[in-house]
Amino acid sequence: MDYYTGMSEKQAIFTLLNGRVKMMDGIYNPTSDAVWLAAYAPKEPVNVLDVGIGTGGVSLCLLAHYPDAHITGIDNSDEMLNACQKNAELNNVKITTMNQDILKWSTPTRYDLVITNPPYFNGTPAKHNAHHNTDILNWVKRCCARVDSNGYICVIVDALCSDTVIYMLHHKHFGDIQILPLFGGKLSAERVLIRAKQGARTGSTIYNGVSMNNESILRTGITINALLDTMKQHD
Repeated sequence: MDYYTGMSEKQAIFTLLNGRVKMMDGIYNPTSDAVWLAAYAPKEPVNVLDVGIGTGGVSLCLLAHYPDAHITGIDNSDEMLNACQKNAELNNVKITTMNQDILKWSTPTRYDLVITNPPYFNGTPAKHNAHHNTDILNWVKRCCARVDSNGYICVIVDALCSDTVIYMLHHKHFGDIQILPLFGGKLSAERVLIRAKQGARTGSTIYNGVSMNNESILRTGITINALLDTMKQHD
């Protein structure tokens, strides 16, 4: 199943969430990771920080779920940020963007939700220079520092580095860690969604795995909270 709707090589615009989100075909087109991460917000967010916003895929999908959210996105690429602003205009929404590197950014500002798709791949960078060669442990640590008291962090990573994320969340006093494995064509999970609450004392929950091609998330556009409620009803 193709979660890009009506996309062809000649089209300058493609859509996500069955047309609810429009994006310009450009230097970096988001994968289904963006749709999954946006759907994993634990509740209706108010002030959101999107770390490594890129061309805006996660934030635009989040706004499709929660149009009243106020989103700030940071990235260290002006090219990405310019594309993000064009995509925001295309969708008639506002996203505040700043050229900042989360590993160096110094600010007292905190957010009730921090979302991030960390650069978990290693190797030769692609032309867009996204998702390559970064210290995941430090990345997550700096993201945790931007979460307000009782706020949440949501992360999607390759399954191979999920332990690094969970370790740092424990280290930075996050609890209520909820883990959702995503499966493709392999026996083992390919991606893992992780969310946690700052200061919570409750333990971790690992949910049943879900197909990365789940149509309810990618096309119908329900949130993962709604998907989990459906799964509980069939237990």
